[in-house]
Amino acid sequence: MIILGIETSCDETAAAVLRDGKEILSNVVYSQDIHSQYGGVVPELASRDHIKNIIPVVRKSLDDADLSLSDLEAIAVTQSPGLIGSLLVGLSFAKSLSFSLDIPLIAVNHLEGHIYANFLTHPEFNPPLLGLIVSGGHTDLLIIEERGKYQLLGSTLDDACGEAFDKVGNLLELSYPGGPEIEKLALKGNPNAIPFPVGSVKEYDFSFSGLKTSVLYYLRKLTEEEKEKQKANIAASFQKTAVTMLVKKSIKAMREFKIMKIAVSGGVAANECLRERFFREAKKEGFEVYFPHKIICTDNAAMIAACGYDHYKRGDIASLSVKAEPTETIY
Repeated sequence: MIILGIETSCDETAAAVLRDGKEILSNVVYSQDIHSQYGGVVPELASRDHIKNIIPVVRKSLDDADLSLSDLEAIAVTQSPGLIGSLLVGLSFAKSLSFSLDIPLIAVNHLEGHIYANFLTHPEFNPPLLGLIVSGGHTDLLIIEERGKYQLLGSTLDDACGEAFDKVGNLLELSYPGGPEIEKLALKGNPNAIPFPVGSVKEYDFSFSGLKTSVLYYLRKLTEEEKEKQKANIAASFQKTAVTMLVKKSIKAMREFKIMKIAVSGGVAANECLRERFFREAKKEGFEVYFPHKIICTDNAAMIAACGYDHYKRGDIASLSVKAEPTETIY
């Protein structure tokens, strides 16, 4: 079965073509760079850019797969959550294709799509397993009971982890998005230089606003010259603390629920410090840890198509009246 995936939940315009939900024939992602001058995503500009790019991106995904519209047998599209204007562009376009080609439309939750990035990379593993979704908009710890069935254990009470990386990057006057820039700068710094506090919240929830505020207060005490000298140390120490928060909660959940497998996904899953820490702890604790290929950690349409394929097999077909939902969850 040939399925087209479309993803426009935030500031990436993406389209991918998959065969049978697992073979990636094409995966095209256009990342909007217009937001860098504002230090964050501007929703109105994002939706306008999606309008401009959705047709060229879908056309390129078909060209890369050496297919035409008539070869498509279904369309999977991100319907929730995300920026409402951005979601509407992708969903409206997918509806139009579904109607004109007379093929099924499958509505996909963006968070579930991130989970399927791991299924795409590691088709051999099966639930139950723990899941950690770490992105710019979400930080969720969950139990993946089976494909399509999830139990939320905890989530962020304030900033998402990726959002905290971007905000700290802004405090350090790094270019947007701040996450990759902090990771690069941290390589030059000492992660033990500054003892930023690990947030203390109940059970399996997360909080990153306190960590971000600690960085802000630390910077306020420094002169401009001291800031420049300490930048790499601040980046490395912040990154280490954020990673520690994620890993500690995950290990606690694995022990309590006796599920010694974890699949980490989302844009922050591309961070090498996070990967190295998880693999190091896995050796000590005896659990298995899985990450998607880096190319499908950040927002992409291959994961949406893979997730959509499973929905299609279960008969979960959307009507053309389906609405974009900015906050809908899978839990």
